[in-house]
Amino acid sequence: MTERAKSWLTETDELAAELDAPDIVIINASWHMPGDGKNARAEYLEEHIPGAIFFDIDEIADTKSNLPHMLPSPEKFSSRMRSMGIGDGSRIVVYDAAGIYSAARVWWTFRVMGVEDVTVLNGGLPKWKREGLPLESGEPRLRSARHFTSRRNADLVRDVFDMKALIKDRSAEIVDARSAERFSGRAQEPRAGLRSGHIPGAHNLPYARLLRQDGTLKSPAQIEALFSEAGVDLSKPVVTSCGSGITASVLALALAEIGHRRTAVYDGSWSEWGADQSLPIETG
Repeated sequence: MTERAKSWLTETDELAAELDAPDIVIINASWHMPGDGKNARAEYLEEHIPGAIFFDIDEIADTKSNLPHMLPSPEKFSSRMRSMGIGDGSRIVVYDAAGIYSAARVWWTFRVMGVEDVTVLNGGLPKWKREGLPLESGEPRLRSARHFTSRRNADLVRDVFDMKALIKDRSAEIVDARSAERFSGRAQEPRAGLRSGHIPGAHNLPYARLLRQDGTLKSPAQIEALFSEAGVDLSKPVVTSCGSGITASVLALALAEIGHRRTAVYDGSWSEWGADQSLPIETG
């Protein structure tokens, strides 16, 4: 069913021991919901892991789309990575200010762009700070431009046309990372103009259930049990979804961590599906 070959996580002590390694690139991928009134870049400038550079999820995206932070083109991604000093052969460690949240989205984005040497800092900035590990503030030192090559891995992404086909042929399991209240339609969506409910046939596994109280990812055995309890058949391909593709990536990270090799993220997620009155929904 699953075959765990490697971990996609880096532990805080492992990163602390390699802060000065020349090939390591540390990325702060913090992001907040638009209505939260927080500024992730301002928080980054206030404190970040030494040497970390800030990844703007809303700018390194397809800004021509009316949907939030859709994947950028490989050309735009390569251009941004070069200017940030991220090159072919870099070892990339991504973290965020919440623990494991938006970092998973950037981890997935790198993988879509063909990068496999990318991990998520387990427990993120909160765990780093609890352990008294070093921090710095202000603008990062400028990194010289590097050559970066994007090779889009289409197997990791699904669009609305794929999803319409999936609800007919049931060739993959759809798993929604939103809260049970939003999934069932009992709670309104935080984004205006979206219907309440879920994609027909989807299973619900709120992403926070995959995390321990300290913000680290649960063990592979616990992760597998949670997907099983949610009714997900892990012998089939899985497509994850959420509000806008952020927490769907947490599910994708957890599935990768247990060795599930056929996992994709529905990039448009509920921001796209819930806004289109022509698409079917279920509640309850």
